[in-house]
Amino acid sequence: MSARTVRCLLVCAFTAALLVPAQTASPGQPPPDVVVILTDDQRVEAFSRRVMPTVARQIVAKGTSFSNAFVSNPLCCPSRSSILTGQYSHTTGVYANNGDFGGFDNFTDTSTVATWLNDAGYRTALVGKYLNQYKGPYVPPGWDRWVAFQEHAYYDYSLVVDGVFTPFGATEADYATDVLTAEAESFVRDTPAQEPLFLYYAPYAPHEPATPAVRHQELFPLLDPWRPISYNEADVSDKPAHIRDLPRVLGPRRRYLDQLRIDQLRSLRAVDDGVKRIISALRETDRLQNTMFVFLSDNGYLWGEHRWDRKIVPYEESIRVPMAIRYDPITQGVPRTDDRIVTNLDIAPTIADLVGVPAPGVEGMSAAGLLEGAAIAWRSDFLLEADAFGNNNIKVPAYCGVRNEEFVYVEYVTGEMELYDLAADPFQLRNVAGRAAYVATRAQLDNRLEALCDPPPPAFTLPGVEP
Repeated sequence: MSARTVRCLLVCAFTAALLVPAQTASPGQPPPDVVVILTDDQRVEAFSRRVMPTVARQIVAKGTSFSNAFVSNPLCCPSRSSILTGQYSHTTGVYANNGDFGGFDNFTDTSTVATWLNDAGYRTALVGKYLNQYKGPYVPPGWDRWVAFQEHAYYDYSLVVDGVFTPFGATEADYATDVLTAEAESFVRDTPAQEPLFLYYAPYAPHEPATPAVRHQELFPLLDPWRPISYNEADVSDKPAHIRDLPRVLGPRRRYLDQLRIDQLRSLRAVDDGVKRIISALRETDRLQNTMFVFLSDNGYLWGEHRWDRKIVPYEESIRVPMAIRYDPITQGVPRTDDRIVTNLDIAPTIADLVGVPAPGVEGMSAAGLLEGAAIAWRSDFLLEADAFGNNNIKVPAYCGVRNEEFVYVEYVTGEMELYDLAADPFQLRNVAGRAAYVATRAQLDNRLEALCDPPPPAFTLPGVEP
């Protein structure tokens, strides 16, 4: 009897006892190994064959890509909390990266995709970024192998390795993405054949300052500047005050953003190298054919659109993310694109569904059926929510919004509103919240928003809703 047959017998018996078989599992097939690849601040335009050739060949070209993938709260810590739990910020309680309603201290870690899989016999590993403000030596429940950033950086950082602080310096060998890749590869190779594995590989790239590996410092020398029609928007008189108050993107700031974009793309190539090594380890340990890969980013990023940079704001460049899933027993090595709305809340329930374990408390949906293009009931909108954010000169008031297939509508705690007709105005240049032609549309979206934004963010109160 082979080790993989033993593995199937052990784990399938456990999941059968739970009486929650995966919707798409084949009889006798072992539960999938699961690899989540989570980048940091990667927008959709940074997800291409030119930037990440291995991901393009090995995940996108052999799986399902989601052309309408979003995050509900476009900021690192709240988004990662949602990825781990399948819950909105108003349920996780994590609205921001720090403060009274943000960061590691506000996250309840007793029920996550890691604990669900670990309880089902999976060997689990987090390698990379966990949550903002995380402090070791604490290792959260559900993780057998723990290699987490104590400080997020590319050089001169510390990792908490199974509860032990491990410092790294500034040599080429200390480059964080490569160090994390070696740990991820070792985890795959060291996991006994009879145990299914769950690897959560979360490098820091392409987060600012987006320091590339030495070997990638000269990539993309002839890249044209990023200049969509929304770049450095000339007339922002219809935008909220925090946008109207921004200066034009000129001089040093323009040069900085142009260089940052190039460095972000360069920094992603080391992640791509890491994916190649992880795939090789899976192939050589006879796991690749039954591995579920999930690739996504925790949020998008603006490169000067609407005069803004970074994320946080509820514009398309910030809330839209790359997302692709490969799982050969379903996707069959054939590329396809699904245009239904998926979110970061769907990752945990999708994994749980395909593994065949409960996903308690999730507010997302399993996208397992979407992997093969099934005509299943699906959402037509989702909630955007964020608490007030302030960092140096960056100020964003708390907001709630609803994004559906045609519109995005946002209400701020300040009383300001934004409404964009995405079919007519995909670059979000014309805020039509005050236009007579959109009165009925705004009323419908306002009613939907009041239902979704419950409870509202701590700093925010919708009309008729108690804070």
